Amino acid sequence: MNNNKQDLIDDVRILVIDDQSTMRKIVSQLLFQIGKFNISEASNGLQAMKLLNNPGRSKRPDVIISDLHMDGMDGIELCNKIRLSKIPGVRDIPVLMLTGESDDFILKVSKQVGVFKILSKPIGAPELKKHISSALGYQI
Repeated sequence: MNNNKQDLIDDVRILVIDDQSTMRKIVSQLLFQIGKFNISEASNGLQAMKLLNNPGRSKRPDVIISDLHMDGMDGIELCNKIRLSKIPGVRDIPVLMLTGESDDFILKVSKQVGVFKILSKPIGAPELKKHISSALGYQI
């Protein structure tokens, strides 16, 4: 039975987006504590959109974990572009916004552009697991 659960996790593709390599590493380590996911990374929203819009990319992420404040394209603009995408499957990818932001207006705008859930930094593996399960619609 455990193998089936691990097989589900192995099949889950997660895109981690943050302009700080240290934060990408921390999130990847948290994901490793939860299970063995198929993890890819982008250093900002522009790079993430290139990955998502690449027609040669056969497997799109099942969940995106993104920082809010990034150079080039912030998390709000990224989420807005994802929701407006014309590429099948891209606009429906749940976005978990991981941020230290506490400004209610910015957080409300994030939700308005389609962020699935706003997560506060710092976050632990159990809480991250709960939100990924919620985004996927099944328990991991």
